[in-house]
Amino acid sequence: MATVHLVDSVLAELDSGLRTLAGPAEAARPSPAAGMSSATLSADEKATGASLMRVNHAGEVAAQALYRGQAFTTRDPDLRRNLLDAAREEQDHLAWCARRVKELGGHTSVFGPLWYAGSFALGAAAGLLGAATGLGFVVETERQVEEHLTGHLDRLPPTDLPSRAIVGQMRADEVAHGARARELGGAELPEPVRTGMRLAARVMTTVAHRL
Repeated sequence: MATVHLVDSVLAELDSGLRTLAGPAEAARPSPAAGMSSATLSADEKATGASLMRVNHAGEVAAQALYRGQAFTTRDPDLRRNLLDAAREEQDHLAWCARRVKELGGHTSVFGPLWYAGSFALGAAAGLLGAATGLGFVVETERQVEEHLTGHLDRLPPTDLPSRAIVGQMRADEVAHGARARELGGAELPEPVRTGMRLAARVMTTVAHRL
């Protein structure tokens, strides 16, 4: 029976990964950009917005994988439930970013499968280290994502109100996810681990900005 359960779980994760990558993702909440217009954007402003929102979409692909990878390996049922709840909330971000990239005439990252696979592996490893360390991984991830999104608000054209609204809501949600993980007992990660996470994120964002 254990083998059957494992096979079912693996198949469920493969299905989830394909849905994330193939899309289109469906959001449970309306987009913060609903009803907003950005008709005044120049070609350069659209290109800038599309590149930044492509990076954000890649980050949301990675977020889905990180949460689901950790949920897949953790032995704590309460933690697993919280991780899957967060993944469902992050799916709104995935849908919002994908739609906005398309509206700006851009495309999502061609390396989506790589971002997903690598992030799922990292999440799965974190899940094996116990609840406190796994939650600490979530806290640090969300802290770095918050910083990243704040930087994007500085770089997005002031007139790109739809993109700015989406990024602003995403940042608020990430702060809430990090706070929740901290309240549940997330431990502070060692500095070398935090540095490694930053370097990995820099590689992804640099590549996704163009491809």
